[in-house]
Amino acid sequence: MTNIDEYIAAYDGERKERMTALRALIHSCHPDITEKIAWGIPTFVLKGNLVHFSAEKKHMGFHPGKEAIDAFADRFGKLTHTKSTLHLPYNQPMPWELLREMVEFCVQERLK
Repeated sequence: MTNIDEYIAAYDGERKERMTALRALIHSCHPDITEKIAWGIPTFVLKGNLVHFSAEKKHMGFHPGKEAIDAFADRFGKLTHTKSTLHLPYNQPMPWELLREMVEFCVQERLK
């Protein structure tokens, strides 16, 4: 897999729709965000790696890093997370506004 188009094309249905929408949301947060595949997953770059996402068996992984997880953890509700990843179950609605705010937080951190 060499690019995000290929990564997303490997999936169908809800997974593909969610990844496509999240990709667009990430790009809408700053005009200079670029993308690549790193560690085998979609990676978005702005003065270094910004955020990543991955399609897992039961959830989509959103990987904004520890600082963003710590800053927004009180808003996750029933969503589970690790120290650097938010789990977005396929059987629950996507928290689009929260994800936008997290990406924007990461952008601001990168531009300091």
